[in-house]
Amino acid sequence: MLNSAMLAAVMSDSAVHGQVVHGWAKFRRDARAFMDVLDDYGFDIGHYHISVFNAAKMVLVVVAMFMIARLGSRIARHLFSRMTSLDSAQQVLGEKLVSLAVWVFAFLLGIDLLGISLTALTVFSGAFGLAIGFGLQKTFGNLIAGIILLMDRSIKPGDVIAVNDGKGSSFGQVRKIGIRAVSVATRDNREYLIPNENLMTSQVENWSYSSREVSIQIPVGIAYGSDIDLAERLMLEAARGANRVLADRPPGVLLSAFGPNSIDMVIVCWIGDPEEGVGNVRSEVLKRVWHLFRENGIEIPYPQQDVSLKDSEGLRRLADALAARHESRDPPETGPAQ
Repeated sequence: MLNSAMLAAVMSDSAVHGQVVHGWAKFRRDARAFMDVLDDYGFDIGHYHISVFNAAKMVLVVVAMFMIARLGSRIARHLFSRMTSLDSAQQVLGEKLVSLAVWVFAFLLGIDLLGISLTALTVFSGAFGLAIGFGLQKTFGNLIAGIILLMDRSIKPGDVIAVNDGKGSSFGQVRKIGIRAVSVATRDNREYLIPNENLMTSQVENWSYSSREVSIQIPVGIAYGSDIDLAERLMLEAARGANRVLADRPPGVLLSAFGPNSIDMVIVCWIGDPEEGVGNVRSEVLKRVWHLFRENGIEIPYPQQDVSLKDSEGLRRLADALAARHESRDPPETGPAQ
């Protein structure tokens, strides 16, 4: 009984296996016939025949390689972001290098799957090199400049650098160092994309290159005749009481010049978080100076100018002529009606 059951099971498995093999063979024949039909439709360019099948195969390979390269880049970004032993610049550099290697590998793999010989690429290598030399010169220059910036760590994500916005120089924080450009966000939520090559060839003011401590200079003018020593003490008090001003870097007050309208002085204080802005610190210090000056009788003068007229014969004749003209325009007095 057992042997009969086992024999029936073996025969059943053999029948199923035979059906699978027969079905697979039929599928291959049908697929081959369908591909032959697709291969018949196409056009010739010189000695090359481009068919619908070849075009579809090329599209599938390109899409697959693109997806593989994107997936590899995302995996590299995730892995490097978890490496806490590396700083932000080293993480970005490793991510860019691995991503570049993945894209090159995907390109070469796609060429191999399409059956294109690398020696065939030499046919248009001269034209391709010419296109790189003229059309893609800036792109490759920015790519190399970005890699150099990451290697020498002169600019890192999170650094605060000065940005020229056309109206003057304002500062912003580096958010991202990309293949083509560096993304810099200012305090008013404007984002600048600065080409990497520009940062390599021009002068850049990095507020946090070696230290994040930045000094703020706040000019203040007081009236002539004011107590300079008292004004200095009040300005120091205003700076010490402001938020974000460092306690271990005490502020100072300098007398910068005797101006035409006021005694010009400068408050110098230090902050350790320039990415949070400097305008709010300057505003708070000036408000405190204003209140302390009003409480202690220190005057902040208005712009003023003394004008003196030189006495001369010509000036007197001009004054007499103007007075005579004014009198001639006055109506004559009339007496009371009779």
